[in-house]
Amino acid sequence: MIPFLGFTKSFEDKKTKADTLTTVAEVKEEEESKGAFAFSGYLDSYYSANFNKPASRSNGGAAGTARVFDTRSGQFSLGLVQTKVAYTNDKSEAVVDLTFGPNANLGNYGNAVFSTALAIKQAYFTYKFTDKFSMTAGQFGTHIGYEVIDAPANFNYSLSNQFNNGPFYHTGLKATYAFSERASLMVGVVNNVDGIEDNNRKKGIISQLYVAPVENWNVYLNFITSNEANDDTDTGVTPDASYTMFDLATSYQITEKFLLGVNASYGLQKGDFQGGGGPADTESWGGIAGYANTSITDNFGIGLRYEYFNNDNGVRGLRTATGAGTSVNSVTLTGNITLADGHILLKPEFRLDTYPKVSGANSEQQFQDSKGAWSKNSQTTFGLAMIYKF
Repeated sequence: MIPFLGFTKSFEDKKTKADTLTTVAEVKEEEESKGAFAFSGYLDSYYSANFNKPASRSNGGAAGTARVFDTRSGQFSLGLVQTKVAYTNDKSEAVVDLTFGPNANLGNYGNAVFSTALAIKQAYFTYKFTDKFSMTAGQFGTHIGYEVIDAPANFNYSLSNQFNNGPFYHTGLKATYAFSERASLMVGVVNNVDGIEDNNRKKGIISQLYVAPVENWNVYLNFITSNEANDDTDTGVTPDASYTMFDLATSYQITEKFLLGVNASYGLQKGDFQGGGGPADTESWGGIAGYANTSITDNFGIGLRYEYFNNDNGVRGLRTATGAGTSVNSVTLTGNITLADGHILLKPEFRLDTYPKVSGANSEQQFQDSKGAWSKNSQTTFGLAMIYKF
């Protein structure tokens, strides 16, 4: 009986231990399935001094498109306030990303059909079918380009002309498949460029191929093609038109303190673009930018960006006073100072934009002088961005 009783006790102990382990595992699995909320955001303001001292106190130039967000000079300006809420569990994620302020009005301009929708920068959810395959639906930031709207995420404060003349966001459905940790493919269907509602009956196609050839080197090959023409108001038919962009964004963290990046884009357009008109034949635009960032200390770094952008055919927003196409060379030198354990970012920044001189009698140049005359073909600004992130 003793051996039997001993066996019985041992069996009961094992059973109790197994039950306990199962219960712990179930609780852990239940906690993981419940997911977690994350709240983050930032606010930024800036002061920009323009050496031309334009009478209009604007950095935008003759067409108003020389700068995308930091448009005011000679004054303190509010940039953007962001509040972002994310809910994540092991199979899904939901993101509500709201922005307010002058830059939100500019960045989310395509949502203006509804007053409350203007605050929506992103609102989407993702379902993970497997560890490798997921799908995302809603309004999400564009995959095109090297830079993003969020000021803390970019080394430079002022944004590039490639960013300014490309898409900001899309509304639609996209699927992503990860071949490995170093390669993935995204393909999606979207309404159009920068709009919560579609302006015609056609749909756009987007894609992104990501590869990491070696450790710390990331390469993104981006693509979009769509018909952006407004429907004919009489027939409801969508006219023949096309908008296509090819984009390369790559960065290489060469050392712990030094990073190099490149962004190159090439676009094609034919016909109307969202009611703004367009060329009868296919015309192109494009640009290239190089980035070099270095950390001097844990709390201070310097970044240099050079960019050339060509819109000589006049199909994008960068134009002269008469609406003709133009091109620009831009050099931007930015410092990054972090305070309060990384919550406060100070970005002193110098930027020079140089355009070709417009020839001819009484021709207006790209930028305004202190007397209100359009006499300058270049613009030099020095500013300080003040950012708090949480």
